[in-house]
Amino acid sequence: MSRNAEVASLLEEFADLLEAKDVEYKPRAYRRAAENIRGHPAAVEHLAVEGEDGVKEIDGVGDAIASKVVEYFETGGIEELDELRNDLPVDMAALTSVEGVGPKSVGTLYDALGITTLDELEEAAESGEIQDVEGFGETTEANIREGIAFAREAHERELLGEARPYGDRVREFLAGVDAAAEVELAGSIRRWRPTIGDVDVLVGSDDADAVVAAFANWDAADTVIEAGESKASLRVDDFRVDLRVVAENEFGAALQYFTGSKDHNVRLRNRAIDRDLKMNEYGIFDVSEVDDPDAGQRVGERVGGATEAEMYEALDLPWIPPELREDRGEVAAAADGALPELLETGDVRGDLHTHTEWSDGGNTIREMAEGAAAFGHDYLAITDHATGPGMVGGVGLSDADLREQIGEIRAVDDEVDIDLFAGVEANVGADGSISVADDVLETLDVVVASPHVSLDGDGTDRLVSAVEHPEVDVLGHPTGRLRNQRDGLDVDIDRLAEAAATEAVALEVNSDPRRLDIDGSLVKPAVEAGATIAIDTDAHQPGTLEYVRYGVHTARRGWTEADDVLNARDTDGVREFLGL
Repeated sequence: MSRNAEVASLLEEFADLLEAKDVEYKPRAYRRAAENIRGHPAAVEHLAVEGEDGVKEIDGVGDAIASKVVEYFETGGIEELDELRNDLPVDMAALTSVEGVGPKSVGTLYDALGITTLDELEEAAESGEIQDVEGFGETTEANIREGIAFAREAHERELLGEARPYGDRVREFLAGVDAAAEVELAGSIRRWRPTIGDVDVLVGSDDADAVVAAFANWDAADTVIEAGESKASLRVDDFRVDLRVVAENEFGAALQYFTGSKDHNVRLRNRAIDRDLKMNEYGIFDVSEVDDPDAGQRVGERVGGATEAEMYEALDLPWIPPELREDRGEVAAAADGALPELLETGDVRGDLHTHTEWSDGGNTIREMAEGAAAFGHDYLAITDHATGPGMVGGVGLSDADLREQIGEIRAVDDEVDIDLFAGVEANVGADGSISVADDVLETLDVVVASPHVSLDGDGTDRLVSAVEHPEVDVLGHPTGRLRNQRDGLDVDIDRLAEAAATEAVALEVNSDPRRLDIDGSLVKPAVEAGATIAIDTDAHQPGTLEYVRYGVHTARRGWTEADDVLNARDTDGVREFLGL
């Protein structure tokens, strides 16, 4: 697993600190470099071996940033970043998780009031100090005060898309340890929840000491938090990684137990009790002949536990995929033989929401097309931003720009080994209006309509109005939610899904880990109402096409099958849906 996301996060921190110190131009360069590194197909650590010239192969990475990347891999740190941290010793991630507080605000509040943490920000807001700082005021202070609780909760959990690569790295490392017979991620990261607490990894081994020793000596670890006989915890960058080692013949029981969720496990234990069985992290036991089933964890005749499948089979159930284990009817469905045949990543055959350098993407139309073809897609829609609300910095295309771009898309389509659709990401106004003229929309293959502003309160009427527009094909990131930053719109999903099904408009699962919108809790009722789902990456460079896995697993959490997904169809099937 590459370390691209790790380096990108450092550069984003660099940008935030520079912006907080009111440095011009540089923050934007660092953010662009971070985005391109995160999406680059090659591992940045391998490019860094070749020195600055190797790193500069990545678009948007110049001499200064390349030298810092090389320095990081050679020394484990970046001296200038450490200096910025010392000059501005703030918890930037926590403070900027408060809606309306950006890096510049953090810098101003530090200079004026010495605020470095969420607790200090809350204290200042409660005492009325913030409103006296130039550029703030009573309204801003009130908004900050209201946003603290959400920010505090968000700061305690990490984005799946940031944590999962670390989970993949630790799993790969432990799989190479001779003493480790079985290795798997557990907890919420295995259930692919949109945010997680810690990275949990489970190992089945009859030599726990050897596994713990290898884990504690992993060269990727910054700090060993604790290391015991069968448990250990490390700090890798900003992530806590927790290891638990169990006996090989109890691995399946432990994996089922520690994957959760708690509600799912309670449902299973009650089913076990009804069958005179005892179910726990050590196995499943027949206690029908036991006088006191609570006398110990392993009392009774053991009837399963080496594999997860044995745990479910003992309860007369098929194995239930981790994404479904949220106690939303999955146990009853399993008992009735009615579990869905869940969508697989390989079922997705194209992407209907991507961006190029025509708006805020990092690559040309040809580069995106070739990247999608190399990724294995059969088709790709180019859907650059239109002008309108939420488009900061003039990155949106005018109607005239869109007409011009169609010609270029058609020209590239004739020359690449992938089918291209000409599209747009139009903006859904607060009144449900679409920000592109109807006559332009009619000339496009794919119209993705997405809300970008006024993202609070009930958005059902607004979104239904957008869905009912005759030229809209996909409702993009419907709630406008940004994970750990804002909640987004409230939606009556039943009403929206009914409208989408009636109008043949797909509801998007936006695979960008910062969005994952709509999430599994909304996907399930949408699918049940007959709505079609589109799983798109919102990619701004070829490398982020791989975000599709996060969208697929989010859709799986909503019980989605391949037949429910628009872009699991072949090109002809998509054309038919789009009326082309």
